[in-house]
Amino acid sequence: MSVTRKFKFYYPTFLLFIPLVAKQFSNEVIWSPMDFVTMGTLLLFVGIGIEWVLKKAFPKKKTVIYIAAVAFVFLLLWIEIAVGVFGSPIAGN
Repeated sequence: MSVTRKFKFYYPTFLLFIPLVAKQFSNEVIWSPMDFVTMGTLLLFVGIGIEWVLKKAFPKKKTVIYIAAVAFVFLLLWIEIAVGVFGSPIAGN
């Protein structure tokens, strides 16, 4: 396994720098350390899930569908944690 392939699932966690930098310049971005840990964990699992799908020998059409399913589950979890659309125990606000 090459070095770039080995650490590719970590790349989405670099998206956490966007709210970190925005937090320094704006009072509207209110993230606690737990928010960063939660989003980092979600992004890490999305990266691992996509990497797993890409490693399997699925036909191209199924690969696209599975990656879209991983992204959809991520978006549902993110929305639920942020605003609590479904009213589950993990709901925010």
